[in-house]
Amino acid sequence: MSAQTATQATKSRLALIGQSFRSSVVSMAALVVFLAIAVASILAPQIAPQDPYDLAQLSLLDSRLPPGASGADGDIYILGTDNQGRDMLSAILYGLRISFLVGLSSIVVSGLIGIALGLWAGYRGGLVDTVIMRIVDIQLSVPAILVGLILLAVLGRGIDKIVIALVAVQWVYFARTSRGSVLAEKKKEYIQACRVLRFGHLRIMFRHILPNIIGPVSVVATIEFATAIALEATLSFLGVGLPITEPSLGLLISNGFAYLLNGEYWVSIYPGLALLLLVFSINLLGDNLREIFDPRSA
Repeated sequence: MSAQTATQATKSRLALIGQSFRSSVVSMAALVVFLAIAVASILAPQIAPQDPYDLAQLSLLDSRLPPGASGADGDIYILGTDNQGRDMLSAILYGLRISFLVGLSSIVVSGLIGIALGLWAGYRGGLVDTVIMRIVDIQLSVPAILVGLILLAVLGRGIDKIVIALVAVQWVYFARTSRGSVLAEKKKEYIQACRVLRFGHLRIMFRHILPNIIGPVSVVATIEFATAIALEATLSFLGVGLPITEPSLGLLISNGFAYLLNGEYWVSIYPGLALLLLVFSINLLGDNLREIFDPRSA
């Protein structure tokens, strides 16, 4: 398969994805929700009523105000405030920014590592394949949350630390998926033709095989994107993820957890709903992609 043919195949896949999304009400709704959350998080500094992490804008007199209440300075807090007097709407928007940053960073890095190793293992086979896949099998036998907890206990707290932990957890899924797809592709006639023409191994892997495994890998990337966001929130909720000086949905949920029994639900429930909508919309998009590339899964 030439580079031009691979490009045409990629365009055909994109057209198929667009047609499938337009024909599915659920997928379109999930896409709209995801894009709305993404735009709101990107524009958080412009649309948020306050910077929730600027101490000069906070007042303890406005602590735990209910939704719709007015603050000491007359400002109306649509979603209420938390125990530090932060506007919940602003805190959620800034927390979503961190969720997207952590999720995208971990997916890009883990995808590059996992796809490269999976390509090499599936194409070369032999000892290389055995070593890489045994490492994958060992790591998959350990719960992802446990690996993250151990790494963050060693590395400490911070955005860069949690991205490293997520990459260490997620690269195995890309490696396993890409390796399985390569095993199916390398038996096809166009790969045999490339070998007869004495194409280099790197050219065969990245120019001819890689474009044909984008489908399964893109599905994994979508699902793992949602998983990365959920893991970051979970680790931050447990107190080992992001520091309290960083906006995080997990930290917001954790801060409000103690007030649920007092009836002050908004401190914890609203960040939880934002996290739920984001993860749920991404998972629905991933399900639609899986049905496109594997119709039997429907």
